[in-house]
Amino acid sequence: MGCVESKKVVENVSSSDIKTVCHLEDVFGDEKCRSEGLSETEVKCELRVDDGNNLAEKIKLERLNKSNKFKTKYDPRITAKYDIKALIGKGTFSKVVRVENRLTKQPYAIKIIESKEGREAFEAELAILRRVKCPYIIQLVEVFESVDKIYMVMELATGGDLFDKIMTKGPFSERDAVKVLKMVLEGVKYLHNLGITHRDLKPDNLLYYHPGTDSRLMITDFGLAHTRRSADDLLMNTICGTPEYIAPEMVARRRYTNAVDLWAVGVITYILLRGDFPFFDADRIRLYKKILKGNYNLSDEVRRRRSDGR
Repeated sequence: MGCVESKKVVENVSSSDIKTVCHLEDVFGDEKCRSEGLSETEVKCELRVDDGNNLAEKIKLERLNKSNKFKTKYDPRITAKYDIKALIGKGTFSKVVRVENRLTKQPYAIKIIESKEGREAFEAELAILRRVKCPYIIQLVEVFESVDKIYMVMELATGGDLFDKIMTKGPFSERDAVKVLKMVLEGVKYLHNLGITHRDLKPDNLLYYHPGTDSRLMITDFGLAHTRRSADDLLMNTICGTPEYIAPEMVARRRYTNAVDLWAVGVITYILLRGDFPFFDADRIRLYKKILKGNYNLSDEVRRRRSDGR
């Protein structure tokens, strides 16, 4: 299926195993994505474990991750309150560790921003997380700041992301898709009421709080989000996001509104029902042309499942 990506760059993996994801400025030239305080473009890909060689690579990475957690010096306030368990993610300017509250034994995730550039990039995200309190959005618990680091203590989602769920169970029934979309749209509605546009909604950024069938789904990763400065500040012009999910007005380099989030929800809806992208091409220019034309098709199987009520 086309819906393959996360945030780990893996070396020594063949081109058939990964799909690179870039922001639009990489295609259109010198256009910068920093006019609203955004960070450098990240190259994203996912290791697909389909054979023994890739599995060995995954094990090597996991061992490296475990050793890396001991190479970071943590603020004494953090280690006094939390037991550091494992490194679970790493980005350009940050890393994420799984921790456990020493007193309550409650697990959390801590995002650690380790550089000046990282601080600048995550200030907007931190400002948003301080404001939001919604069951369908990842919650910020507390923040610790030191001279060279910021520690963001957040809810730990243990149920995996929606992408993982689609990969595991395949396309959703219409009934199950509706359950997912209700939670996503509740979160998006809450954000839009606060004047916040996410701009990178996708299955990878929708996390299940726990593995159970009754788990809530939470929106995460506000690195590209934009906050409206006033009631009249409705239009945005920064070109950013994940190519397969961006709206036609962004592809056309026109000013746009928070409706781009609803376009992304539409793409997610298609992926839920079919298990693939409505618009996909390995060549990004051809991909953007497909998005501008807006031509897509649901397979006969999806139509049959819908008519059967499944």
